[in-house]
Amino acid sequence: MPTSSNQDIFTSYVGGASVAPGGREMPLHDPSTGAVWARAYVSDDAVEQAVASADKAFRSEPWASMTGYERAVLLRRLGALIVANADRLGRLESLANGKSHAATAAEMKATSTWYDYYASALDTHDDIFRTVSRSAEARIVREPLGVVVAITPFNGALSLGSWKLAPALAMGNAVILKPPAEAPGSSIALAELAIEAGFPAGIVNVVIGDAKASEALATHPDVAMVSFTGSTATAKVLGAKVAAGMKRFVCEAGGKSAHIVFADGDIDGAVIAATQGAFSGSGQTCVAGSRILVQAEIYDTFVERYKASVARIRLGHPSSAKAHIGPVANKRQYDRINGFVAEAVEAGAKLISGGQKPDLGAEFAGGYWVEPTVVTGVSSDMRICREEIFGPVVTIQAFKTEEEAITMANGVEYGLAAGFWSRDVGRVRRVSRQLQAGTVWVNTYRAINLRVPFGGYKQSGIGRENGVEAMDEFSQIKAIVVEYGQAADPFAN
Repeated sequence: MPTSSNQDIFTSYVGGASVAPGGREMPLHDPSTGAVWARAYVSDDAVEQAVASADKAFRSEPWASMTGYERAVLLRRLGALIVANADRLGRLESLANGKSHAATAAEMKATSTWYDYYASALDTHDDIFRTVSRSAEARIVREPLGVVVAITPFNGALSLGSWKLAPALAMGNAVILKPPAEAPGSSIALAELAIEAGFPAGIVNVVIGDAKASEALATHPDVAMVSFTGSTATAKVLGAKVAAGMKRFVCEAGGKSAHIVFADGDIDGAVIAATQGAFSGSGQTCVAGSRILVQAEIYDTFVERYKASVARIRLGHPSSAKAHIGPVANKRQYDRINGFVAEAVEAGAKLISGGQKPDLGAEFAGGYWVEPTVVTGVSSDMRICREEIFGPVVTIQAFKTEEEAITMANGVEYGLAAGFWSRDVGRVRRVSRQLQAGTVWVNTYRAINLRVPFGGYKQSGIGRENGVEAMDEFSQIKAIVVEYGQAADPFAN
């Protein structure tokens, strides 16, 4: 396949340098037009090269003996470089997932705070001493795991990748980033910035690869841990292979989050939050509030106001300052999303917004554009209400009682997030404890904070990201017991 001279070329990044082009060539499509804007090379050899490079860097100086304070300095430098390069990094993300440039640039600036946070956390991350006996004590230390593989999703390869990279580096690991083959640009740029920040070559590597590469990394004997973000189906397959090697596995998988509006809640606030929670990033977020559950007595009022709110969303090219959302990331997602909607309509559901391909002009006719789509008249057993769509599609259902709302919210296999609106403090306590989700937002939605641990119940994941809890995931405990007195001899008599 010939390569045009005006197209970018992406290859794996190992040991502080780009790997020479080779292997399978993959065209990368601009989601707004469908046109090829770059090409990536998938090479089976890159896996072995990256693991060898990371393992060597992990065991070598200066990394092997670097103090937490010294790592913190590097983390802060990397965070500052991300801010300085936010526009460039954001554009690479937009070309991978279709988000607006304004949104991705802001996302990059927010991402930098992850590096600052874990740098600061190192200042108080000390060993723990415990008394064992009158003459002995134990020192509890946390040590790095070694080579960590971070498998990231197309909807935020750099931002969500940083949820893994920042705590992994803070704890002294070497990291191999494995972004989707169709979204490698921002991860490679991040690895280059890590070198500029002063991290030793080989501490941050990038492998461009497919499912075969993920499996090869997960089963490699020199890999100590895999942290994965993606679909539940892939997490199950990959997790089984990681577990077979007795390796650490953390995953944030699928979601089908319920957003509940009780009659005593702030309807206008809920409308705003439910619009943002469902359609930000064209709905390509794992915590999208894609199931809106509304108490029957306010159902009609909510639907009317929600429809008006959704109508204000402007689709447009990611570079447009007027665009709220852009296209979805690729044709595979485009076909999947439209398939869910068509199936629901055929089964009797009603479209009250969207459901058509917008006419944005000839230039964008080949793009993967999906209108913000709102579906009513659905039942909880429909696929559109049970499976993750990962696109700008939301369903609205009515419920009568608090108990029914909780049953409906918990009635799917996922448990990543949930949200609800109520002014009743008793209800706030009851419902927040009964919802089966790793994160529950009350009178807000999608309020993710780096200080708050994030992860799923049920089929939505294993382990936690963010917060100081993530540092525990990327380290292992060693207990050093020291006896200062005379050892007793049990066989003396």
